[in-house]
Amino acid sequence: MTTHEAVTQALADPRIQKNKKYWTAFNNGEIPADWPLISWIINENMLSRDGEDHSRLRRLVSKAFTPRRVELLRGSVVAIVESLLDALERAAEASEDGVVDLRAIVSQPLPLTVISDLFGVDEQTRPKLHGPVGVFFDQSITPEQAMATFFELWGVLTELVAAKRAEPGDDLTTALIAARDEEDKLTEDELIWNLVLFISAGYETTMNLISNAVRALTRHRDQLELVMEGKVEWSKAIEEVLRWDPPGQYVPMRYTTEDMELAGVPIPKGEPLLLGYGSASRDEAHHGPTAEEFDITREDSSHLAFSHGRHYCLGASLARMEMNEVMPRLFERFPKLEVAVADEELVPAPSIISNGVEALPVRLR
Repeated sequence: MTTHEAVTQALADPRIQKNKKYWTAFNNGEIPADWPLISWIINENMLSRDGEDHSRLRRLVSKAFTPRRVELLRGSVVAIVESLLDALERAAEASEDGVVDLRAIVSQPLPLTVISDLFGVDEQTRPKLHGPVGVFFDQSITPEQAMATFFELWGVLTELVAAKRAEPGDDLTTALIAARDEEDKLTEDELIWNLVLFISAGYETTMNLISNAVRALTRHRDQLELVMEGKVEWSKAIEEVLRWDPPGQYVPMRYTTEDMELAGVPIPKGEPLLLGYGSASRDEAHHGPTAEEFDITREDSSHLAFSHGRHYCLGASLARMEMNEVMPRLFERFPKLEVAVADEELVPAPSIISNGVEALPVRLR
C-alpha cells in the first residue's frame, strides 16, 4: 500500500487485522522459519495483536508516555543533548579535517540513553542493546545472522527482566513486570516481546529522524535560516521532516480477513499488506503537486510517520520532545554545520523498515 488513501483505509478497516493467523501462506507452511522478516511476524507485542489484546497491551504502557511523564523527562534530555554536543565539538577539534560522524556521536546515543533511562537499562547493558537492535532492522543479513541477533537481543532483555525482578526500580520495565507478576496481564513472552518493540522502536526511529532532519535542513539552507531567524517554529520544521523523510518506511504486516476492495483495488482474503508510510506522506493526491518538495512553510505537513488511529505510536510525544530539544541546540551552537559529503556518497540503512543512513559525516564550521 503506497498511497495515502490506501494506507489510511488499511489502518482503519476492521476487516484488516495484524495477527498472522489470518495470513493464508503462513498457515499453509509456505513461509520458512528463516524468512528475513519472520521476527516481525511471529512476535507477541502490539505489532501483531488486534482488538482487546491490542488495547490491553496499549493500556499497560500508555501511562509511561503521557504528556506529563514525557515532560518530566525534558530536563534529563536537555542535559544529555548538551553533553553530546560537547562530545561532538571535542571530536571535531581532534579531527584532522574537522569531519565527524554526527550519527555516531549524537543521533545514536541520544535516543538510546533516553529509552534506556525510561526502561531502567544500566550503562553496562546499553552497549549490548545497540548492536542487536541495529541488526534487527537490517534486511541484508543472512537468515543465520538474523536468528543469532534475535536470540542475542532476547537474552539481553531476559537478563534485564531478571535484574529488575531482583531489584525493582522506578522504570517501565519494572512496571511491565508488575503487570506480568501481580496482575497476570502479560505472559512472559509478551513481556520480552514488548520490551523488544519499545526499546528498539524508541531508539532506532528517533536516531534516524535526527540524521534525516540534519540532512534536510542543511540541504535546504534557506529554510534553515527561516527557523534560525524565528520566522518558522522548530516544531513545524520537524513535522515537515517527518512527512518528507520519515524515519520508518514500512512496518510489516497486516492481513485481509475477507475478500475486499481497498482504495479501489480488489484484494483476496488472507493476503499480507505492507503499508508504505513514507510514500503515503508524499502522495500528490493528498499533498498536491509539491508533495515531493521539502517545504517547512507548507500549510499542511500532516503525515503518517507515527501511523494513524488506534495504531498511533505511543512514543510520538517523546520523539517530538527529543527533536525539539536537540535540533535548536545543535544549530544554535553550530549554525554553519554542513554535511561533509554529497547525498549519493551516504550509505542508506540496509532496511525496508528503517529509513536512515549508516553514517552522517559533518563539518561543524
